[in-house]
Amino acid sequence: MSILVTGCGGFIGSYVSRLLVQSGHCVTGLDSVHPGASPLVHGRLRDIVGKSGFAYHMADIRDHESIRGAFLGRFPGSSISAVIHLAAKAGVRTSVEDPRSYYETNVLGTLNLLELCREFEVSRFVLASTSSVYGIQGGGPMSEDIPTNRPLSPYAASKGAAEMLLHSYHHLHGMDAVVLRYFTVYGPGGRPDMSVFRFIRAIAEGDPVTVYGDGTQRRDFTYVDDIAQGTVAALGLRGFQTINLGNDRPVSVNDLIGIVESVIGQSASVQYQERHDADPSLTWADIGRAQRLLGWAPEVGIEDGIRRTAASYMKDREWAKNLV
Repeated sequence: MSILVTGCGGFIGSYVSRLLVQSGHCVTGLDSVHPGASPLVHGRLRDIVGKSGFAYHMADIRDHESIRGAFLGRFPGSSISAVIHLAAKAGVRTSVEDPRSYYETNVLGTLNLLELCREFEVSRFVLASTSSVYGIQGGGPMSEDIPTNRPLSPYAASKGAAEMLLHSYHHLHGMDAVVLRYFTVYGPGGRPDMSVFRFIRAIAEGDPVTVYGDGTQRRDFTYVDDIAQGTVAALGLRGFQTINLGNDRPVSVNDLIGIVESVIGQSASVQYQERHDADPSLTWADIGRAQRLLGWAPEVGIEDGIRRTAASYMKDREWAKNLV
C-alpha cells in the first residue's frame, strides 16, 4: 500500500512510519517540523528520511493547500490508498491555557485531511485519538461503548470532535474508518512533557520529581512498539470501528516512580502539587475489541518498558537531560 502518515516526526508517528516501511509499504510522511523543533523530532526524522520507501512532505495540516501535495503520489505508479492520521497538538493541561490552537490543529486539521481524502478518493482512514475522551468514569476498564460527551479538557474535546467528523465522512462517503484510542503511550524517544520521561530524567539527574495530585491516580501506560503494531493492524479493518489500545494494567503514579527508582538505582525526591482539574483519576483500557478485531494484545509490560526507556535516556543523556 501507499500510505500517508501525518505527524511522522512525532513520537508515535516515527515508530509507525518505520514499521510500515519495514513491512514493505510506501510511506509519505507529513509533518511541519521547523529548524527550532526539539532535537528529538529532528532525530526521529533523520532515522527515517532517505530510507527506501519513505518520502517526506513538510506541511502543516491546518493549511489545506499546503498538504494537498502529499496526496499527489510520491512514488511512481502509486497514489495514496490510506491515511494514518497521527499529527495533533497534545497535552491535557496546556490545552486549558490555549484551547484555540488545539481546535485549529486537531479539528480543522482533521477536516482538511478528510476533505482531501474525499477529493482524491482515499478509502481508508485511521485516526489516533486518546483515552482522555472518556473523562471521569467508574473504577473499571473503559470500553469503547462508554459515552464520551463529558470531556475534562479542550484537548479531549478536540479529539472527540475529530472522531465525530471521521464518522460523518464514513457515513456520507463510504470511507473505511478506524478510531484508535491510545492510553498513555511511552517509550524511547517519548515526549519530554510526559510523566515517564520526566520521572526518568529527574531521578537520573537528582532533580525533584513533580507529581500533580497525591500520586494514587492510575494510568494505563502502554509501550510505543505495541501501539505501532496495533496502529498498522488497523489498516485491515472495514466499516467504522472505535478501538482501545492500552496495556490493560493501570499503575499508580507512585508505583511508577518506584519502578523508575529501581531501574535507575536512585531514590526520588517527590514534590506533590495540587491535582489539575483536567486530569482524570484513572485510565484503564478494555482491550477485548482490539483482541477480537486486530488479534492484538500488548507484549511489553511496564517494568520491561521502563528499563528500555531508561536505557535509551542514559545512552543519550548528555543532550536528553536538557530537553523540556
